[in-house]
Amino acid sequence: MEFSSDEELIICALAENENAFTELVKRYIKPVYSFVYRIVGNKGDAEDITQDIFLSVWKNIRRFDTTKRFKTWIFTIAQNTALNWIKRKKPVLFAQLNSEEEETLLDTMEDPGPLPETLFARADLGRLLARALETLHPQSRVVLLLHYEDGFTFTEIGEIFHESVNTIKSLHRRSLHALKNILERDHAPERPCSL
Repeated sequence: MEFSSDEELIICALAENENAFTELVKRYIKPVYSFVYRIVGNKGDAEDITQDIFLSVWKNIRRFDTTKRFKTWIFTIAQNTALNWIKRKKPVLFAQLNSEEEETLLDTMEDPGPLPETLFARADLGRLLARALETLHPQSRVVLLLHYEDGFTFTEIGEIFHESVNTIKSLHRRSLHALKNILERDHAPERPCSL
C-alpha cells in the first residue's frame, strides 16, 4: 500500500497499521536525526536521542491531534527530548522568555548592523556558522535551526515551544543578534598595533 501524505499515514497508523508507522519513521528519521545532531553535536548521543524520540512517538501516537501537522508534532517531541537531554547532561540555565510587552518593544527596535540571515544560504561559511551556533543558548540554537534549516514558520515554531508568535519572533531576533555578536567577536579582523 502506498501512502502519499502524512495525514493518510497517521490515519492508518492509528488503525494499527504497522506499515504506516514504519513509513512515518522512514520519512522522518533523517530530518529528526539531523535536527537533533545539530542541537547536541555528538553522533552517538544524537542516535540515542533519535531512538528515544521515535519510541515516544510510537507510545503517544494515539494522543496526536489529527487537526495539527505531524511534522510539527514530531519536531516538538524532538526539541523537548534533545533539550531535556542537554539539561540532564550539562547544567544549563534556561533564560525565561520576555513578557509580551517587552517582546513588542524588542520587535520594534532597530538593529544598526546587518543580521547574519544570509549566512544560512552561503555554503562556504557553513563550518564557521556551525561553530558559532554551538555556542548559542540551546533555545536560541533550536529556533534558528527550525526556521532556517528545517523551514518552519514562526507560527509552527510557536506551536513547538508552546509560545506565542510574538515570543518566537522576539527569541528569533535575539538569537540572530547573539549569533551576529559571536561571529563578529570570534572572526573580527585583527587591528594592527600602532607604535
